[in-house]
Amino acid sequence: MNSSPEKLDALTGARGIAAWFVVFYHIRQGFTDAVPQGLIDVFAKGYLAVDLFFVLSGFVMWLNNGAKFQAKGYGASADFLKRRIARIYPLHFAILTAMVGYAALLAFMGKATGERYPWEELTLHYLLTQNWGLTPRLSWNDPAWSISTELGAYLVFAAVAPLALRQDWSLAKALAGITALCLALGSFMIWRDAATLGHGIVSNGLIRCIAEFFMGVLLCMVWRKTVAHEGKAILAAWGACAIMGSTWATGLITEHFAVPALFVAVVYLIVQGSNRVGNPLSSRFAVYIGDISYSTYLVHFFLWIIFKKFVADAQNVPLWAMAAFLVAVFAASSLLHRLVEEPGRKLLQGLARRPHPATSAA
Repeated sequence: MNSSPEKLDALTGARGIAAWFVVFYHIRQGFTDAVPQGLIDVFAKGYLAVDLFFVLSGFVMWLNNGAKFQAKGYGASADFLKRRIARIYPLHFAILTAMVGYAALLAFMGKATGERYPWEELTLHYLLTQNWGLTPRLSWNDPAWSISTELGAYLVFAAVAPLALRQDWSLAKALAGITALCLALGSFMIWRDAATLGHGIVSNGLIRCIAEFFMGVLLCMVWRKTVAHEGKAILAAWGACAIMGSTWATGLITEHFAVPALFVAVVYLIVQGSNRVGNPLSSRFAVYIGDISYSTYLVHFFLWIIFKKFVADAQNVPLWAMAAFLVAVFAASSLLHRLVEEPGRKLLQGLARRPHPATSAA
C-alpha cells in the first residue's frame, strides 16, 4: 500500500455539493410556491446526501490512514481518534453552545422550548453520543446526528482496522464485502420497517453510517487494486450506476439496497476522474465549497431556525429572501471554517501532541 495519501480534490468538491443538498432538503418547504414541484421533490431526497458522506468518509479514512494501521496496528488507533475528534468536535461544540444560548433566551422570555431543546439530553449531544440509540428523537442541532454516528464509526474503525485490515483485501474479497454490506444494510432497514434510508434516524442511523463507512473503506481497496485496469473498472462502475439508478427509479429495487451501491459506484467514478483537467469537482471553487462543507452542514439548520422567525410565512418565502438566506449560510460557513473549525482543530491537535508533565520531567 502506498504510504503517502493521494490528493483527490474531486472528493472534496463532491462533499461540498452533498452538503448543499442537505441544506436544500431542510429548507425545501420554504420554496412551496416559488419553484416547480419537481424540483422540490428532488430537494426532498436530500437526506440521501449523508449516505454519500458516509461512503466518502470511509474511503478517505482508509486512503489517509490505512498504511498507518497496517504498519502500527493498534499503535495507530489512539492518534487516529485524537485527530478525528480534533476535526469534528470544536465546531460542533461551538454551534451547540450557541443553540443552548438561544434556547436559554427563549426560556427566559417565557417561550416553550418543547422537544426541540430537551435540556435532559444535552449532555449526550455534547458528548456526540446522542444518535447511538440513546435518545427518542432528533433535537438541538438535527444534522449533528450524522456526526454522532461518524464518531461511532471511527471507534469501530479504530478497533477493527488493526485486526481485520492489516493487509488490503483482494479485489474479489473487497467487492464481496461491499456487496455483503449493501445487502445487510438493506435487509436491516427493511427489518426495521424503514420506509426509506432516512427513516428512523435515531434508531437506524448508527448502523446505516457504519455499514456505508466500511463500504467506503473497502472501495478504497478496490480502487487500489484496479489501477492497472482503469478502463474496464470505469466501464463497470458506469454499468453499476446505470443498473442501480434505473432499478431504483422504476421501483424494482428499493433505495435501501440501490442507493448505497449506487453511491459506491459514484464515488469510484469521482475518484477516477479527480485529476482530469477541467473536472468541475476539482475546480478551485468546488474545492473551497468542500473545504467549508462541514461548517455549512452544521450551521445551516440553526440559521434556518432563526431565519424563520423573521419571515411572515415559512412555507412561502420570497425567492430574494431565500437567496439572502443562502448567501448568509455561505458567509457563515466561511467565517466558521476560518475562525472556529480550523483554529479549534489545530488547538486540540496541539494539546494532544503536548507531552505529559511527568513524561517531560523524566
